[in-house]
Amino acid sequence: MKFTISREALLRPLQLVTGVVERRQTLPVLANLLVVARNGALELTGTDLEVELKVTVGSVDVEQEGEATIPARKLADIWRSLPDDAEVKVSVEGDRSIVRSGRSRFTLSTLPAGDFPRVEGGAGDTEFHLTQDNLHKLIAQVSFAMAQQDVRYFLNGMLLEVTPDHVRAVATDGHRLAMATQPCSSAVSGRVQAIVPRKGVTELSRLLEGEDDATVMLGKNHVSVRCGDYVLTSKLVDGQFPDYEKVVPRDTNRSVVGDRTTLKQAFLRASILSNEKYRGVRLSIESEQLTVRANNPDQEEAEETVPVTFDGEPLEIGFNVSYLQDVLNVIESAEVHIGLSDTNNSALIESPGQEGVAYVVMPMRL
Repeated sequence: MKFTISREALLRPLQLVTGVVERRQTLPVLANLLVVARNGALELTGTDLEVELKVTVGSVDVEQEGEATIPARKLADIWRSLPDDAEVKVSVEGDRSIVRSGRSRFTLSTLPAGDFPRVEGGAGDTEFHLTQDNLHKLIAQVSFAMAQQDVRYFLNGMLLEVTPDHVRAVATDGHRLAMATQPCSSAVSGRVQAIVPRKGVTELSRLLEGEDDATVMLGKNHVSVRCGDYVLTSKLVDGQFPDYEKVVPRDTNRSVVGDRTTLKQAFLRASILSNEKYRGVRLSIESEQLTVRANNPDQEEAEETVPVTFDGEPLEIGFNVSYLQDVLNVIESAEVHIGLSDTNNSALIESPGQEGVAYVVMPMRL
């Protein structure tokens, strides 16, 4: 295998595909990328057996067709270190890959391409299309609420729900829930749900940019997303996602409307003196103001009052301040609406003007 390509043409594809490769491997070949040169194009594939990313780069000067697996991170580091306008020649001779550019020469060990495993994909049962920007926004609005290494493995991912007229993303860690919806037409009848694992969500988010369409195909055991020259395939989490609609509060008889930036800054300052482990803050809400209080085991205290519009009886309620900050970081509107009922029930946080976007945060006892 021999080919020549510019540094710029392969830099981003190489970095994205290498991102799928885990640093610690069970199989040596999983530390490598599958590189295939044929028909004037280059195909790179990386996988960790759960998630696979493949990219096709066109307009490559292929002198000799072939395939091999090359160490992913070493190749990416070499590529990143080369000068901006460099032309790079790559050849495979026996069990060695040689990378040449200018006066630089690197020799890397290879492994047989036949040993490289593939994530089983195939045709999906459900297909829909969204612009890459809209799919990226959908993921960004909810992905922060995914659980991390929870024994309830079905929480360690994002629910993707497809209906005939919309696609919805939902994530929860059992203490807070995020939900976002995008209008979208598909040929499904009823409702199709799939849980995409955390790593699949993270790698997909890195791919998406621009107004071009992304095609999403859901199968029984996998999801496949095509974005231009990239195809990401991920196994799905086998489990039953909680009935999220039951979690969303319906009876919030107290309503707080405040400036998002002002509230975000108040929570940030109060969090400095909150308990490092529990991150609790107390909100005292009256007719025209909300007071945020925090303290810690060292008897240190923070207090800040911000103006709000409040409809209802005065209320004191505690929350994990990090959960509130996460929500305010992804809401785009200037104002934020917080619906409350009492000290024991969850808050419903919404963004005026953003239909189908809602956040639920459970209270905590302080």
